[in-house]
Amino acid sequence: MYMNMDIEWRASIHAALGEPVRLAIVEDLSVTDRSPKDLGQLFDLPTNLLAHHLDVLESAGLIARFRSAGDRRRRYVRLLREPLTTLTTLTTLTTLPDLPRRSMMFLCTHNSARSQLAAAMWTARTGSPAESAGTHPAAKVHRGAIAAARRAGLDLSGASPHLFDHIDDDAQIVTVCDRAHEELDPAPNWWHWSIPDPVESGTAESFDAVVADLDLRIRSMQPASNGR
Repeated sequence: MYMNMDIEWRASIHAALGEPVRLAIVEDLSVTDRSPKDLGQLFDLPTNLLAHHLDVLESAGLIARFRSAGDRRRRYVRLLREPLTTLTTLTTLTTLPDLPRRSMMFLCTHNSARSQLAAAMWTARTGSPAESAGTHPAAKVHRGAIAAARRAGLDLSGASPHLFDHIDDDAQIVTVCDRAHEELDPAPNWWHWSIPDPVESGTAESFDAVVADLDLRIRSMQPASNGR
């Protein structure tokens, strides 16, 4: 019987998600990147079994594993959303999370690019306000972030960096920087979006890539809330 490669590829995704633990891992990764250590603790999995599940998900093209931009030793696991969007049965395979109903606080090191863009994108896509701050704030928002925001229809012209100096129990905290995430020793209910720092290269493409990453992450959460 003839089967094209697209059918076989989609079947591999269904097979990968047909195991309860792997499905739970994918649902968790739909809102936050995790280190393998965090996943093992969250799902009470020994190292060898977790590695097996991650190997299956990676082979199906559903996750990527990469090295931290912070300490350069830690590794993170990220969900690759594109393969899921090709499945007509997506809603039967995964339950996307509801958007948080509390305030949002996006954090990075300098609060000059990623966290500023994240807060602006969150407000634009959800209609809910969001704030941002940095562990070591810069003097001003990077001009590359302001330009990228403008290209995306966002406005950072009046934004300024702020120091993250307290934890609001009513806020959903999202670190968008590996260095800030590792410096702050986050609580289990924090989210982490491991996004490369565009300031390191300074190119328009690097800032636009941050905008595209944030847009995809936030948009992917919306169907669950819209379908209520």
